[in-house]
Amino acid sequence: MKHGLELLEPMFQGKLPERVPVILNLFEQGANELNLSIEEYYSDVDHIVEGQVRMAEKFGHDNLWATFYAAIDAETLGSKKTIFSDDGPPNVGQLIIRQYADVDELTIPGNINDSPFFSKQTELVKKLKKKAAGRLPVCAYVVASFSLPVLLMGIDRWLTLLLTGSSVIREALLAKCSEFVIKKIMALREAGADMIAYANPIASATFIKAHQFDKLAAKWISSDFKGAGSRNLVYFGGGGKIEPFLERIIDSSDAGAYYLNPFDDIVSAKVKVGPRGLVTGAINDIKLMSWSSGQIRAEVKQIMDKGKPNGGFLFGTQMMPYKISDKNIHIMVKAAHEYGRY
Repeated sequence: MKHGLELLEPMFQGKLPERVPVILNLFEQGANELNLSIEEYYSDVDHIVEGQVRMAEKFGHDNLWATFYAAIDAETLGSKKTIFSDDGPPNVGQLIIRQYADVDELTIPGNINDSPFFSKQTELVKKLKKKAAGRLPVCAYVVASFSLPVLLMGIDRWLTLLLTGSSVIREALLAKCSEFVIKKIMALREAGADMIAYANPIASATFIKAHQFDKLAAKWISSDFKGAGSRNLVYFGGGGKIEPFLERIIDSSDAGAYYLNPFDDIVSAKVKVGPRGLVTGAINDIKLMSWSSGQIRAEVKQIMDKGKPNGGFLFGTQMMPYKISDKNIHIMVKAAHEYGRY
């Protein structure tokens, strides 16, 4: 059975692969593979490399993740504290924007690789590329400029500034965030990332209305994509619904692929995207913690039935909770291989 890049490469040429590729967003699970705490796991690039390779061999999915955790962006920009959990992703422990005057003090590194927090991300990409040896795509992760302020000031403060605050301060902050995102995308791409997930949960129908997307978000998506170029970028809702905004997102981004929320309409999304890109349909992986084998297989089948016809489709997950059992992951992947064959 073909895997990884053998499946993806014909898709970018408009051809049908042997089966639908399976993208698993396994992150902290690598710590469990190595019998390490999550904090220990993220303390060494080589731990992540080994964890990603072991999980790909174990579950048989079609990608490797060259990423740490979202809070590392806050560290790169000056946060001095990250909170590590025993069973989930690390979180920002020090918000660097606590009052609007702090926006003026925010400084984007001239050379992003001068930051030790960022340089280990490019190191991870390079090491995973060697391990992948052209078999599996190495995926990296970027938080979009429109959503990055959440990591710097918290979601409540960001939504308040975004929707009711000073437009001058908002635009100044977003300009700095876009500068950072562009530099990050270009550095990860130069390091060898095959695909880069551009995560933008705040610019989703979960958080804002269509008119707010047009007024507030579209400009900054365009800024990020025009500044960095759209090559190998995957637009990822980051947990938010994007299908209602897809035409707007396509006009603003010109991404090569669009990664849906489990509650997005796959059939409608494929019609909207058409030949302009690939679509990834995601399973509700929170339910994977409790679903039976039969429920998992039925859910995978209905996702494949909606997305597989005429190609251009990938099967994916969201941000897989740490507590999903290996058994249920195996059941899901096996079902995806079975129901995803052409």
